[in-house]
Amino acid sequence: MKKNDIIEVTINDSEFPNIGTINFENKTIKIKNTLPGQKVRAKVLRTRKDSVDAKLIEVLENAYYEKILPCEHFNLCGGCSYQTVPYEKQLEIKSQQVKKIIDEILTENYEFLPIVPSPKETKYRNKMEFSFGDEIKDGPLSLGMHRRNSFHSIVNTYDCQIVDEDFRQILCRILDYFRGNSQTYYHKTTNIGFLRYLLVRKAEKTGEILINLITTSQSTLNEKEFVDLILNTSLQGKVKCIAHSIFDGVADAAKADSMKVLYGEDKITEELLGLKFNISSFSFFQTNSLGAEKLYSIIRDFIGNTKDKTIFDLYSGTGTIGQILAPSAKKVIGIEIVEEAVKKANENAKLNNLTNCTFIAGDVLKKIDELNDKPDIIVLDPPREGIHPKAIQKIIDYKPETFIYISCKPTSLKNDLPVFLQNGYKVTKVQCVDMFPQTPHVETCVLLSHKNSHTSAPSL
Repeated sequence: MKKNDIIEVTINDSEFPNIGTINFENKTIKIKNTLPGQKVRAKVLRTRKDSVDAKLIEVLENAYYEKILPCEHFNLCGGCSYQTVPYEKQLEIKSQQVKKIIDEILTENYEFLPIVPSPKETKYRNKMEFSFGDEIKDGPLSLGMHRRNSFHSIVNTYDCQIVDEDFRQILCRILDYFRGNSQTYYHKTTNIGFLRYLLVRKAEKTGEILINLITTSQSTLNEKEFVDLILNTSLQGKVKCIAHSIFDGVADAAKADSMKVLYGEDKITEELLGLKFNISSFSFFQTNSLGAEKLYSIIRDFIGNTKDKTIFDLYSGTGTIGQILAPSAKKVIGIEIVEEAVKKANENAKLNNLTNCTFIAGDVLKKIDELNDKPDIIVLDPPREGIHPKAIQKIIDYKPETFIYISCKPTSLKNDLPVFLQNGYKVTKVQCVDMFPQTPHVETCVLLSHKNSHTSAPSL
């Protein structure tokens, strides 16, 4: 088998994220965007001593369990690649993938608990970042998600199934408006154009909606027309904020150099486990509110008694985890690099009458050195790529009784967990929570206890 060979194989296993595998001629062939049970045709991209990377050309036969598609954007949009998989099978695949990763790291026994399903299989997202572009070169303006495996092409996802009807109505009305006034979209190759992203947030519990249009400074927005358009759209939820942000950077990311609130104020309120949280345009908040309640309940159960204990909440976002743990704790200190999120975290602590919470803006790598408190528990919810290699040892050197590591990318655990093991910690429990139905992604919660600790969290 050599580069550019065309092969036909039947996938018999999978790895995170959405990589089908098959043992063939004493090598493991890996093919992205394939499922166990599918017969596929693929092109060999790279060969190594014991593995082969190949690119999917076409699915020749579906897996026996695959179902009829609920979304017409499937196979075009790069989002929901598990849509043809029945939900119970999705959970099984994700759970097996994570367990395989953890088992490769650990030599001691640990408890791998059953994966927790999302309360909603569709219409669960509370935030979307839609991109402006076109589906074909020089075609009509589109608004939606990137086409699978494409940097430029944008699929108009007007029928997206992981958001509710309000998101779809907002997308369609705004797209029609800009098609009607001939505004250009920002071309990533030339850095010319006006329209970049449409950020929409909607709180699950309160129904409050935030809309933020992100453009370059290369043209102007008719602010009154834009606000009137949205306020005259029939929606189930209530619009609380309409904003216009300007971003002239080259990064393909929904950011803002400056922002003007055109209507309301830059926040909506969500409720989790009896607490209220104000969320602004660019602050981090779990995208599945009902799933977040499941995740945070697991974290609380894993930790057990927090009475008179000091908790560090690192990579704290808007402070949701820290505040849910705070009511019986002695003190909670959070660190988050996004200043806007920290501002909201401190506001939320006041909103929830929590006087024992402090959230600090800055890089964990630097700010961890400034903390004088001795933590009993450290909660880690790092970015997808895991903890910065220089920060992880600083964090471990605090030697708390307990670590809780929450990971949205289990392959990052493969890099980080061994460092904890080398420093005298053991993995006690692992549990996955499906925060992202219809996609390959999953949240993983890991309980680590120090081997010399005399305390342990209660069994679930």
